[in-house]
Parts: sequence; C-alpha cells; structure tokens
Amino acid sequence: MESWSVCEAAPDREPAGGNEDLALVGPDFVVVLDGATAPRGVDSGCRHDVAWLVRRLGAELATPLVGRSVAPLPDLLADAITAVGASHANHCDLTNPDSPSSTVSMVRVGPDVVEHLVLADSPVVLRAPDGRVTLVADDRIDHLPEYTLESVRRLRNQPGGFWVASTEPKAAYEAVRGATERDQVEVFAVLSDGASRYAERYGHSWQELVAVLEASGPRGLVDRVRAYDTAAAIGSFRGKRHDDATAVLCRLGRRAEG
Repeated sequence: MESWSVCEAAPDREPAGGNEDLALVGPDFVVVLDGATAPRGVDSGCRHDVAWLVRRLGAELATPLVGRSVAPLPDLLADAITAVGASHANHCDLTNPDSPSSTVSMVRVGPDVVEHLVLADSPVVLRAPDGRVTLVADDRIDHLPEYTLESVRRLRNQPGGFWVASTEPKAAYEAVRGATERDQVEVFAVLSDGASRYAERYGHSWQELVAVLEASGPRGLVDRVRAYDTAAAIGSFRGKRHDDATAVLCRLGRRAEG
C-alpha cells in the first residue's frame, strides 16, 4: 500500500490571456498539460480551441488513472488521443497539420516504481533522498533547424521533428518515458514550460528550482518567473515573453506495509 504525501499545485495564466494549461492531481498520479497557442490567423481546421483539447485530454486521462488502471502510460495517452479525436472527427478536419495540440507530462507512483512520461516541453524533475536531481525532458523542439510556421508545421509529429498530443495516437509512443525505483524518489515536480523556464531560460540549476519549490511552493516559483519575464530584455529570448505557468510539487511519504 502506498503512502502518498502532499502535492501542491499552482496553475497561472499568462498576464495577457486565458489559461491553456491544466494540472490534475490524483491519489497516485499527476498530469500536466500545456496547450500550444495557435499562431494568429492560422486555420486549424477545428471548431474547438486549444483549451477545449486540453480539457478533453485531461478528462480522458483522468478516468483510467483514477480507476487505478495498470496499463502502460503510453497506452493511456494513445487511448485518450483516440477518444478525443473520435469526439469531434465528424465536425473538424483532423488531417489539418495545425490542429490544436498539447504537451503531456504524467507521473504515476506505484508501490515499487515511479513511472514518468514526457511528451514535448513540459519536464519532470525527480529528487532522490541523497539530494541527486534527475531531469526528464523532451527537448526535440529545441533542435529544429528553424522555427518558421511552415517548418514547425512540416516537422510536427514526424520522425526527425517533434511530437505533441494532437490527432495522432502514435505520438504517445514517441514520448520520453521510464521508471525509477520508488525508494529513489523523495520529491518530484511536474512543470509546464512557463514555469520550467526558471532553469531553461533564466539560468538557474534544476537543484535551485526544486529548492525554490520546497521553500516557497509552486506559487513562489511562478512569482519569480513572472518577475524575470517582466525584466527580460527584448531579443534575449525565443518565443513569448509571458506564458501560462504550471508547477506541481509532490513529496512522497514512506511506503506503508499491508
């Protein structure tokens, strides 16, 4: 029997818009989704917005996780993508390369192992009892040859490009995934890239990021990121100045017997 300790979450929308992130915390799992904001003027072929996709994916993932499914995490994600697609295939063009999409990060804690899955740029950070920090990240989007709209469209969900949750269930099996022995995980964090930029954009170590989460909670991390975002010089970063930011911090208790 697993002894699940405290999880803290802080989803925060970017200052100029609505929140396309979603955090789900259950008795033995965490899911963070980060919807990709569509470029202005692009026809996605879908009558639904990115926030709709994120909510529907979250609902499809939550059902088996709450039900303690033992299916592999990629199978759960592939099934969720399939179910969401089926729910609007009659109304939307699922072949459109600009269909709404989302990152997906999942952690599931079992009696012996902590499983993790990361699809696109929403990382998971694990800290061992000895203080060692392990980053689980999918950085393929950072290695694209260029970031024009046409290039990103051509390389999305393609070999040699990057993978996201959208209309292709096979993307689930391209996620970065694995498992860590349960007694080697004391604390873990699941982050959207709006929060992980504390390390990825602003130069702090992942150890420092976890330390801020423990000292100030997810809200404290997001507040620090917002301050950096506001102060960042034009031209010093790629992408948006502000982004939706979600951070979840979980401390695992000792395994209970019986």
